[in-house]
Amino acid sequence: MIDRHSDRIKDWLHADVTVATIAQRLRDDHQVDVSESSVRRWVAMNFADEVARARVSVPRGEVPPGSEAQIDYGRLGMWLNPATAKRVAVWAFVMVLSCSRHLFVRPVVRMDQTTWCTCHVEAFEFFNGIPARLVCDNLKTGVDKPDLYDPKINRTYAELAAHYDCLIDPARAFKPKDKPRVERPMPYVRDSFWRGREFTSLAQMQGEAARWSREVAGLRHSRALDGGQPLRVFEAIEADTLKPLPRHAFELTTWSIGTVGVDTHLKVGKASTACHGG
Repeated sequence: MIDRHSDRIKDWLHADVTVATIAQRLRDDHQVDVSESSVRRWVAMNFADEVARARVSVPRGEVPPGSEAQIDYGRLGMWLNPATAKRVAVWAFVMVLSCSRHLFVRPVVRMDQTTWCTCHVEAFEFFNGIPARLVCDNLKTGVDKPDLYDPKINRTYAELAAHYDCLIDPARAFKPKDKPRVERPMPYVRDSFWRGREFTSLAQMQGEAARWSREVAGLRHSRALDGGQPLRVFEAIEADTLKPLPRHAFELTTWSIGTVGVDTHLKVGKASTACHGG
């Protein structure tokens, strides 16, 4: 059964896909009923110099259900967009519920304020609820002024937090241990979801990421959960503790400070208009 997929497995190994993920893809995508140990033995016999080892690890530690999510961007790699024939960098927005380790991944090609807030909205819809506290990086799309005791949240992000009734709690700059639950699964996201795969469009990529978040990452056996599956833990103890989604959708606004030039024209972003004295 495995022999028929020899070329495909070789390509995955060259893309640094781990044996654990290869076994998972053979089962899920190609209906090959095979265990990880069988695939590992087969790879060792046929591709001894190309064997990859699974390397995902997540920290232990108890967090009350529904109390916290950790958020960050992680680079996935370069993607050849078939529509434009151009290579673009793709990043993953990742939100991890700290209690259950259930996660949401959304690939993006921009990291502006609109994308940042849109990803939050999509994540809340995915979880069908909102955690009480968001631990995020000190990105300019979310935080204007990093400060341990009094961080200044930018206006658009603050409006999002108010709409969804949650607290924004930025991690300290250059302190990845402040949000280890989202920092450490990044290699797993790159390996299991991204490497060795092709996508026809960004929309298709995002749809696949949502499916992967639920059906693959959600059903993985997590060391932090003593072998439990994040989706099952989420369903059992965390889903009902999240705050309900508001009745009305969040309306995104972008705030800017305009400047007036010597020609008395007001410039806001790329727009310009004449100023008239009063």
